[in-house]
Formats: sequence, structure tokens, C-alpha cells
Amino acid sequence: MKKIVLASKNVDKVAEMRRALGKLPLEILSLADFDDMPDAVEDGATFEENALIKARFFAERTGLACLADDSGLEVDALGGLPGVYSARFAGWHADDLTNNQKLLDELGKVGVEQSAAAYRCALVFVDTDGTTFTTSGKISGTIKNVALGNGGFGYDPYFYIDENKTMAQLSVDEKNLISHRGAALKEMVFLLGKKFS
Repeated sequence: MKKIVLASKNVDKVAEMRRALGKLPLEILSLADFDDMPDAVEDGATFEENALIKARFFAERTGLACLADDSGLEVDALGGLPGVYSARFAGWHADDLTNNQKLLDELGKVGVEQSAAAYRCALVFVDTDGTTFTTSGKISGTIKNVALGNGGFGYDPYFYIDENKTMAQLSVDEKNLISHRGAALKEMVFLLGKKFS
């Protein structure tokens, strides 16, 4: 069975990706399965560039095929920020709480309570033979300064998919059907299925 490593230590993200890949003939590891794994330097200008950097870096470090994602939130009122800085918007050791507070602070600075926004995801798979697949997904919505729901992670409680419902109010299955990562994963599962079936 083919071993692949998911280039993430984020428990929620890994669970989401494992669920999507579950029917493929793959043994799925994550970075949590490796001791003292250094971080990749994510200095790309786009989600695709950062995902490719991570996939190549961890494929080289582990000697295994690697699937990496880079995803984040783009808020129109903030000129597309936090963008590729979404995970570290409030600094290198930021968590969901501090990132969301920074988001609210930045919205306050520009004097808005809500803004059009989009979640974007790029997935890159790099195999040990050099084969590379790239997929992407996007969901548009509205960022509001009122949190709803306690599911999901990241900016989900503030990301409204319609007037009254946030990503944080969806079940995992509901979220996977419509989310940016769900769309990218669906396409990636198709490509990996063709390669490994």
C-alpha cells in the first residue's frame, strides 16, 4: 500500500483530509508521525506556491509522497488580507483566537462590520517519482464581526455562507460538500484514484 504524508500538524485539517482520502488504497501519515520535523519556509506569494514548497520539502525530508495544502481567507475590505498569512495573521505563534481578534481589529480600523470574502485552498501532491498534481478550490461568503457556531476551525465562526449561517455551524460532512478544501480534495481524490487504483 502506498504511503503518503500529509504536510500538516493541524489535527482538524488532517482529520478532514484523511476522511476525504479514506477510500483510496493509501496509508496516510501526518507530520505528527515524525519526530523533530522542521517547518518548511512558506515564502511563496500564492497559496499554490506555498503548497508546492511544503509538498517538496516534506517529500524530501520523509522520503515519502506528500500532499500539502495552503489555504486561507481573503477579505475584500482588507485588500485581500490575511491571504497567505491567514495561519499567522496575528504572528508566528498565533492561534485561532488571536487570528480572529486581529481580523476584527483590522475590520474596525477600516470602519466596516462586514465584507465580502472568500476562502481559498490549493493542494499539491508530490510523489517520490516526481509526479506532481495541483488542485484548488474556493468558496465565497461574507465576513461579519459577530461569531456564530462552535464547529470548524480558523475563521469559520465569522465566515457566513448566507445571511444567517457560518461555516462553524455546519457538520463536517456539510462543510466538505461546499468548502474550498472540500472542492480541492474532491479533484485531488479523483487524480490520486486514477494514479493508485
